[in-house]
Amino acid sequence: MRNTILIHCPDQSGIISAITGFIHNKGGNIVYLDQHVDEELSVFFMRLESEFSDKTIEFSKFKEEFETKLALPYEMIWSIHPGNLKPRMAIFVSKYNHCLYDLLSRYKSGELDVEIPFILSNHADAKHIAEQFEIPFYFVPVTKESKAAAEKEQLELLKSHKTDFIVLARYMQILSSKIIDHFPNKIINIHHSFLPAFAGAKPYHAAFERGVKIIGATSHYVTEALDAGPIIEQDVTMVSHSHRVKDFIAKGRDLEKIVLSRAVQLHVNRKTMVYNNKTVIFS
Repeated sequence: MRNTILIHCPDQSGIISAITGFIHNKGGNIVYLDQHVDEELSVFFMRLESEFSDKTIEFSKFKEEFETKLALPYEMIWSIHPGNLKPRMAIFVSKYNHCLYDLLSRYKSGELDVEIPFILSNHADAKHIAEQFEIPFYFVPVTKESKAAAEKEQLELLKSHKTDFIVLARYMQILSSKIIDHFPNKIINIHHSFLPAFAGAKPYHAAFERGVKIIGATSHYVTEALDAGPIIEQDVTMVSHSHRVKDFIAKGRDLEKIVLSRAVQLHVNRKTMVYNNKTVIFS
């Protein structure tokens, strides 16, 4: 069985040797290791994949000994993720469905190794898409007056479906701390702009008026600070004076699909680590 271990801790000598030695002594084989040191903050980051035969590892005992012998002495924040468990990804969407279709197509083809327990929307427009892909759909309308009740219903659905993380596939509602606090660094959003420039409701119009030569899209984890969460993935495309606003929007939507899918893949593959509102992205 393959496991992925994510670690960050104060940087000091001997960490890699201690970790690899521990896994070797437990009968494990390291198949991937990547590490990074933030020299300004003196913080060490590591992503490690190891394989064990079923006979050589007792998962709970492994975690207990790792915590005692490594995590506590080195002051580690760490997590271990068994490779045989598919994360459960809920999708929130509003009326724009291009990102939704892209994610579902990747899921259906086996490219996206997740389970999708449900799709939720504040509009009924996407119901037929959910039915097409045979995924449960929940319509939860949101108004200023009903927002608190809507989020309570959303949270109940997320809990009852044992959701691991959420993807906002152009969900045009701001989530409050009621949801965010239950899923720290586990809500992925796509913003139709190359943040932090041109943030707001009409970034393509603002970019057009400014005469920019590139436009972009940004995927990030959701925090209470609007569009200011840790950035996971970004990309840009070239534009020129010959393009109109509708061209900007068409190019931007292509980028949104690509950038969001990349961010989701990075998260699913445990290749992201968040620290100080920034991300370390492993290859």
